[in-house]
Amino acid sequence: MSPESTGQNEHYLRVFWRRFRTWRGNRPFWAGLFTMVGGLPIAYFPYANMHLGNVTLAMSTTAGAGSLIIGILLVTLGLTMWFHHIVRVFAGVAAILLALISIPVANIGGFLVGFLFALLGGALSVSWAPGEPKPDLASAGAAGEKSGAVLGTQEPGSEFHSTAAVPQQPEQYDTTVEVDGGRHRAG
Repeated sequence: MSPESTGQNEHYLRVFWRRFRTWRGNRPFWAGLFTMVGGLPIAYFPYANMHLGNVTLAMSTTAGAGSLIIGILLVTLGLTMWFHHIVRVFAGVAAILLALISIPVANIGGFLVGFLFALLGGALSVSWAPGEPKPDLASAGAAGEKSGAVLGTQEPGSEFHSTAAVPQQPEQYDTTVEVDGGRHRAG
């Protein structure tokens, strides 16, 4: 084993966090999270009781089942955005529609908290687009050699960082020996 090998001495939390960041970057993570957070107050508030001293206030309405269904559907759509991100546009539009329906059905959309979170999550899901894959180093080098491209003359914004050797630039000064042995005239 070389002392430069990476990965064997890394802490498991750092490895887990790096894998989570990679997983999170490949899907509309924040859209799913906001949609699920929006579904919780919509489903909870119609069944909640508030205690003020000896007085109990029941916030249940006749549409309690409707708000429970809307809340569960929003949580399900949030999970769909995470694990089946290919249907993100459908899930986003459905989340926006359910958020709008929750205003008259579920206590003004979970007292506007659930409505705003679900609306934001749906909008983020509709607007999310997967990133472009980074070019492979071996295939990028082979493509550059086949096309006869000169190293260092890439289009702006297409450069990528690698651990490959940096090509040397041509010398910027004249290396021929001058008449007086390379000394400066004043010396």
